[in-house]
Amino acid sequence: MKKVAILGSTGSIGTQTLDVLRANPDDFTLVGISAGSNISMLEEQIREFHPQICAVWDEEKAATLKAAVADVTPQCKIVSGMEGLIELSTMPESDILITAVVGMIGINPTIAAIKAGKDIGLANKETLVTAGHIIIPLAKEMGVSILPVDSEHSAIFQCLNGEKENKIDKILLTASGGPFRGKTRDDLADVTLEMALKHPNWSMGRKITIDSATMVNKGLEVIEAKWLFNVEPSQIEVVVQPQSIIHSMVQFDDGAVIAQLGTPDMRLPIQYALYYPKRVFLKGDRLDFSTLTEITFSKPDHDTFLGLKYAYKAIECGGSMPTVLNAANEYAVAKFLDKKIRFLEIYEMIDYCMSCHKNIDSPSVSQILETEQWVYDTIKSKWSD
Repeated sequence: MKKVAILGSTGSIGTQTLDVLRANPDDFTLVGISAGSNISMLEEQIREFHPQICAVWDEEKAATLKAAVADVTPQCKIVSGMEGLIELSTMPESDILITAVVGMIGINPTIAAIKAGKDIGLANKETLVTAGHIIIPLAKEMGVSILPVDSEHSAIFQCLNGEKENKIDKILLTASGGPFRGKTRDDLADVTLEMALKHPNWSMGRKITIDSATMVNKGLEVIEAKWLFNVEPSQIEVVVQPQSIIHSMVQFDDGAVIAQLGTPDMRLPIQYALYYPKRVFLKGDRLDFSTLTEITFSKPDHDTFLGLKYAYKAIECGGSMPTVLNAANEYAVAKFLDKKIRFLEIYEMIDYCMSCHKNIDSPSVSQILETEQWVYDTIKSKWSD
């Protein structure tokens, strides 16, 4: 029986992780959950799964939740703030922490979990994007596994099974192209929030759906892949594959390419991380090759979708520059989701911050968080609501 804690249990990845646990009650038990403020869903999860700890970022909402679940037996300990997230992440009862929270708030809890010897099911890409130089050596030192939950990185991870001794020539990171594939920069000038949230293949949270539309998400995945698989940025090639059937590929030194294929279902990489190295039955659709008429490929448009260009620039600079990219994007996407800025202003904010930033080599966690705040202050000084 594997004991699971989830950092971000009310979001898209968190709720789909619960689907996997629900379908396999003999193999998993949920011992900890967390969310930012969605206490109504947390209450439902507490009543269904009876976790030992629940962390709520907002202290007042934590108090409200505590009163709401006072009748639940056995009682769930309600904690709050960063201290609460770290208590959840390091709880002695857990075997694996699924980091499904969005944003850089996941860095410190992930580091704490690794130091406590927990395996990490990594869905919080910001952790590696901004602090990969800290996370990967620490995980190696502590002997814990970083198991990728993103569909593309899980695909690469699966392609590399049994290939430890063989040299990677390149990673082929696939992208659907998002809702605006084939559009020009002029076409993007007037896109609405509603248009940007209509992803053609995947059901995801709002923030990551916008990141897919700008292709910043794919850029962040390039940076994440560099750390996860110990390759150079020049060895990571993004390929647009609109059907989202090939989830990513690895080309080896002899020219052989291994690909992982499947339907676009996030439960598959989640379940793979939880059961690794085993595979077990997963209920859902299967690929039907008798009706699959084509799988097409194209190069990404770097001039229209600037997210990839900025990501390669950030990882080439290294240091604190990936944090600038990530933080500027987080801020800009939040403003776009609130309908405060235009779609293309997301790129403008990222470019401005990266152009102004004085890079810090090998930043500490405190310097990473200071850089995040610098980005927010810089954008606020130039863009007013």
